[in-house]
Amino acid sequence: MTTASPERTGLWLIGARGSVATTTIAGRAALAAGLCPPTGMVTALPPFADAGLPDLDHLVIGGHDIADTPLGKRAEELVAGGVLPHGLPAAIAAELAAADAEIRYPNGDPALDIADFTRRHGLARTVVVNVATVETDPSVSTAYAAAAIDAGCGYVNFTPATGMRGPGLAERALAAGLPHAGRDGKTGQTLLRAALAPVFAQRALDVRSWSGTNLLGGGDGAALADPAAAAAKNAGKERVLSDNLGGLPEGTVHIDNVPALGDWKTAWDHVAFDGFLGTRMVLQTIWEGCDSALAAPLVLDLARLVARAHATGITGPVPGLGFFFKDPDTGPAALGDQYRELLTLAETLRNHP
Repeated sequence: MTTASPERTGLWLIGARGSVATTTIAGRAALAAGLCPPTGMVTALPPFADAGLPDLDHLVIGGHDIADTPLGKRAEELVAGGVLPHGLPAAIAAELAAADAEIRYPNGDPALDIADFTRRHGLARTVVVNVATVETDPSVSTAYAAAAIDAGCGYVNFTPATGMRGPGLAERALAAGLPHAGRDGKTGQTLLRAALAPVFAQRALDVRSWSGTNLLGGGDGAALADPAAAAAKNAGKERVLSDNLGGLPEGTVHIDNVPALGDWKTAWDHVAFDGFLGTRMVLQTIWEGCDSALAAPLVLDLARLVARAHATGITGPVPGLGFFFKDPDTGPAALGDQYRELLTLAETLRNHP
């Protein structure tokens, strides 16, 4: 059995002043100080207790962003939007300022910034996590994935961007002995799809159509108004259905930008299916949630798991992390099967010296 490592680990966030990153940074500080429970963190569950994951108070955060709004102000904006609790930014002001001082404007070779961050803080290793706003230019995310490799870091793509799936990058990561995971975090509508779709297949119910609508604001809402960005996002949502149902049923997913919603999202699904003797039936779901609050604990989970995988010598796509993604690099499609594979990873990490 191993216990949590006393070594310090780096978390380098791409999009470090965005809503997800700010919530992640604030959440890490609040959890480390014992100000809140680890609600939503999978790695806080009992199976991961002795897996040797880095402690949150040993996690050092930095990142890249083109925005210049300080983290303290971003945190206050999230308080006003109902994402963070009142009083939290003041309680963790020093931690926000420390992280803010480690955020760099992407100018020149990003690998040099990441390597310098790791060296200056004497970190055992750093995990690079892409939580940037949805992009339409694949060269941006592939450049950061390449930078992670050049800096000797594990990499997580929490967005639908190309990332490590750029030409030759996965092969380079494998040759360098680096772990990676992705892509596109599964936090809301697709999480429900991954849980529900296997029911229809396992009960031999014929799904005739599966349609959905998303209303969201914030940076992602504005970015997803671009058809190319929305298409990349929807590809992951559709993959969950096709992988679980053996084919893609009729239906589309619409994404509508509603700026007034801020970081909150409403998602509807309408499933038309046939039962015995052709009886026609319908399932409808409504999901209302805050993307940042749903994503942030998963970012912390993935940083801890990929860092531990790196420490144990796991390379390439990390088995078991498909549980966190719409469009996973490897593994099964059904949520239950993905969770069982994640528990197998936890056991592997527990049994590693």
